[in-house]
Amino acid sequence: MKALLILGLVLLSVTVQGKVFERCELARTLKRLGMAGYGGVSLNDWMCLSKWESGYNTRATNYNPGDRSTDYGIFQINSRYWCRDGKTPRAVNACGIDCNALLRDDITEAVKCAKRVVRDPQGIRAWVAWRNRCQNQDLTSYTKGCGV
Repeated sequence: MKALLILGLVLLSVTVQGKVFERCELARTLKRLGMAGYGGVSLNDWMCLSKWESGYNTRATNYNPGDRSTDYGIFQINSRYWCRDGKTPRAVNACGIDCNALLRDDITEAVKCAKRVVRDPQGIRAWVAWRNRCQNQDLTSYTKGCGV
């Protein structure tokens, strides 16, 4: 019984922490999900964006007190515009999903929503981390040695 309790606590802590992708694992996953070149955005750009937005962590969240919104998941998609979390005032939910879907270890829904964001007129510039950390930078190191 004690072993089952300990196992349950270990599984719970893994669930709460979420999945933190290894660099090449994420590069291969994003390529498989059609992100390489999607919306005119290179795989290196997506990798850089996700590194600086979430540290490749599927369960990353960030509360924004200014507009009382929250950024969710590996791409830090904002609840004010893109998803519904039930607590953000005047939320638009342009991706038509619950924000919790962006926190899954399977990033398929997060990728679908990121594709929706990048089709918006702002494109990749919608992400502050991309503008501050990736724009006009040599990003080849993000996929180097990954075979993608």
